[in-house]
Formats: sequence, C-alpha cells, structure tokens
Amino acid sequence: MLLAIDVGNTNIVFAICEGDTIKWRWRISTDGQRTADEYAVWLHQLMQLEGVERTLIDAAIIATVVPPTLFNLQRLCRKYFHVEPLVVAIGEINMGLAIDLPNPAEVGADRLVNAVAAHAQWPGNLIIVDFGTATTFDVVSADGAYQGGAIAPGINLSMDALYQAAAKLPRIAVEPPAGNGGAIGKGTVHAMQSGVFWGYVGLIEGLVRRISQEITGPVTVIATGGLATLFNRHTSAIHHVDGDLTIRGLVRLHALNASTQD
Repeated sequence: MLLAIDVGNTNIVFAICEGDTIKWRWRISTDGQRTADEYAVWLHQLMQLEGVERTLIDAAIIATVVPPTLFNLQRLCRKYFHVEPLVVAIGEINMGLAIDLPNPAEVGADRLVNAVAAHAQWPGNLIIVDFGTATTFDVVSADGAYQGGAIAPGINLSMDALYQAAAKLPRIAVEPPAGNGGAIGKGTVHAMQSGVFWGYVGLIEGLVRRISQEITGPVTVIATGGLATLFNRHTSAIHHVDGDLTIRGLVRLHALNASTQD
C-alpha cells in the first residue's frame, strides 16, 4: 500500500491508498519542528485504531509546500516504514503534464498535484479552485499543459485579519448570512457574514469569469479543499467538487514514477 503525504500550510494529510482507493486518511496540524519520532507515534496509534499494520506500507510519496517538514517526513518513511519516499519536485520526477511557465520551480507542489489529478479525470480546459490557507485558481489546457493561475488569501485568513485588526468586530464562522441570507446586513454579525461570504462568492465567480475569458474553448471548473462543498451550494461557477483531488494526484504521480524509482 502507498502512504501519500500532502503537506499544506495549515495541515498535513496522511492517506493510505490501495491502488486508486483511499483506504484511510488522517490530518495533523503543520509544524516544521515536529520530529520523525513524533509523527511515528501519532500515526502508529491511529493505524492501530484502524487495525492497519505498518508492514502493509511498501511505498510513499510526499508533496510539501513547507520545506522544513520534508527532512523529518522522509526520515519517518525510512525509519518506521522502511521505504524511500518519492518527493514531488519539478525537474526530478515525471509530472505527467507540461508546465508552461517561465520559472516552473515557483509553482507550489500542491497546485501541480491537483492539476495532474484533474487532467487525468476531466477532459478539456480546466480551472481548479483549491480552498486552503490560500485560495488558488489553476489552469490546465485541454492538451495537458499547466498554464498558471491566481492566488488569493483564503477566507479563514481574511476573517482572522478582519477580527485582529478591528477591535469591535467579533470572530464569526464561515457561513452564509443568518436569516434570509441577504446581502444587506441588519446588524454587525450579519453585515460581516454578508461581506465575507458573499464577497468571497464574488471573488470566486469574478476570477473564474476573468480566467475563462483568457482561455479558448469551454472550461470545466473543479473545486477542492475544506470549503469547496459549502461554496458549491451557493454558486454556479463550480462544476465539480472533489475533496480527494490532491491525494488522488499523489497516487497518480507515484504510479507514473514507480518504475523509475525501483
């Protein structure tokens, strides 16, 4: 089985996959100081709860946007699972798609992994919207070339900044405005919900529209990340939601590179 590790700015997802099936997944907060031994204790306990033996893991792959985590995650794989992990690094592995950018190394590994998974599943031109610490919009052409995209502050990041910078504003949850969901707030909380939530819907729709205008031909929009389902219910700009897009991209990348790793 494959241990797929996706390191984001906020959380790390560990998933155990058999073929194309994600059998188990767990999440831990990202901490560049966490040691391989700490990862091992935490992960082994969760595996034991599910009845998963460590010896079932015979391969691993890591994608990280937080470089300080890489050393100890590699050590985790080597010391506790006895496998050499494949690391998603541009120019060092087969990405399965072209990267049509002046400096491909600037692109976050997670964005490319999402692009790999989306292109494998959906035909045509694609926009991939990932709701993470940042909200990213990534473009893949119909012939399988990564074209670039846009990066905006994630909604939780925006809400935290608003709460911390404005002394009289409360912390609110990410949800549509209370009551009838209207845009005209009748109180502070309602007004904040309107500004944050509907403002973010406007961001999604506006960027998707502008990006689509720069693409020749029809475009399919794929959303992933923790808030993808919530926003999908309130906009027609999103065509498909896939919460496992990044992990499925890691599975595909491992399959593409397994023969060269042996």
